[in-house]
Amino acid sequence: MVAQDKILIPTGGRGIFDITERIKKLVQNCNIKNGLCHIFCQHTSCSLILCENFDDSVKIDIETYLSDLVIDGDKRFTHIAEGKDDMSAHIRTMLTQSEVSVPIVDNQLFLGQWQGINLYEHRYYNHKRELMVTLMG
Repeated sequence: MVAQDKILIPTGGRGIFDITERIKKLVQNCNIKNGLCHIFCQHTSCSLILCENFDDSVKIDIETYLSDLVIDGDKRFTHIAEGKDDMSAHIRTMLTQSEVSVPIVDNQLFLGQWQGINLYEHRYYNHKRELMVTLMG
């Protein structure tokens, strides 16, 4: 069996947004006992990350590190059509990931105790991000 669902995730600008519960509900509402949940992000300036979801300081540290690694408005960037966060958002996406796969076991996401699925918005302003969730089993 295969099920697909496109979901919209509104963001409040740059930040890491927990989407774990939303994905869990999709899995629980399907008839797949064991299989795979694949999430694909259809954008080039945000990404998906699987990281610790227990302590919010993890999200702060990730953003701090990437802000130092990829500097908004770097003078070497020529792709700046949409502002100083334009090219840095694309590089951040390349350094993270556009897709995440998680096993489904007993009709539940098989995440580790502290793991969560997050949309990582790399742009300064609000966006509505589209994700394609494919459930296979």
